[in-house]
Amino acid sequence: DLDNKITAIADYIFNHTEAESTNEDEIWVDSYEVCTFLKISEKTLQRLRVAGTIAYSNIRGRYFYKISEVKRMLEERLIKSNKENIQDLITNHHLYVKERRNLRKDK
Repeated sequence: DLDNKITAIADYIFNHTEAESTNEDEIWVDSYEVCTFLKISEKTLQRLRVAGTIAYSNIRGRYFYKISEVKRMLEERLIKSNKENIQDLITNHHLYVKERRNLRKDK
C-alpha cells in the first residue's frame, strides 16, 4: 500500500514538473503526427523535406520535426492549416508520450 502511494506521488510530481518545464516549441513530433493533425499528406511533407523548406531530424529511418518548425511553416503560409490543428498536434503528442510511458511502466 505504501509503495502504491509513493508511486502515485512520484508520478504526480514527474508529470507536473515535465509539463511546466517543457517549452512547446521545443517538442519533437514525428511525420505521422504532423500529417494527421495538420491534415497534410506524407508526400507533401516529403516535398518540404527534399526542398529544404522544413528542418528535421532522421533517427533510424523516422523523421522528426520541432513544433517551432511546424509553426513557422504555418506562419509563412507554406502549408495550409489553422491554429486549432497545431494545438491538436501538441495536445495529442502529450497524450501519446504519456501513453508510451505508462506502457513501459507496465512491463
